Amino acid sequence: MALLAIVILSACGYHVAGKASRLPQNVHTLAVPTFQNLSQTYRIETKLTAAVVREFNTRTQYRVVSTPDADAVMRGSVLSTQIEPLTYDSRTGRASSGVITIRMSVTLTGSNGEVLFSNPNYLFRDEYQTSEQVSSFFEEEDPAFDRLCRDFAHTLVSNVLEAF
Repeated sequence: MALLAIVILSACGYHVAGKASRLPQNVHTLAVPTFQNLSQTYRIETKLTAAVVREFNTRTQYRVVSTPDADAVMRGSVLSTQIEPLTYDSRTGRASSGVITIRMSVTLTGSNGEVLFSNPNYLFRDEYQTSEQVSSFFEEEDPAFDRLCRDFAHTLVSNVLEAF
């Protein structure tokens, strides 16, 4: 009876975070070519691709390679980016905060052409504050884009690993 309890409890489905993968066992290398940029935001595809590669390298055992003969290839497209004011200063009428929105499409395909993961409509947003003092103006859009890229990469790798 004790042996039966141990078997049942050990098969409960729990696993150490970041160690499970829904990808096939034969996938060991991933190619992540630079994403396609269909937006008007300069070099956003480079930042997003670098963030995804960094996330795969730090969180998984998969080897990210630049050659097309990898076990799987991840292709992505930046479909659109928007930068919009969110709030305004009532005294000056200037924007006091903004929001950045990025819409992406990503597909992971095995070497045999099988689609292993696909999400045609990722949507990410990040807010940022703008300086009220023109003399001490610091552009916050770039750090907001960096945060957004990290968040996207983290979510994408989690989705691929956990098959959401």
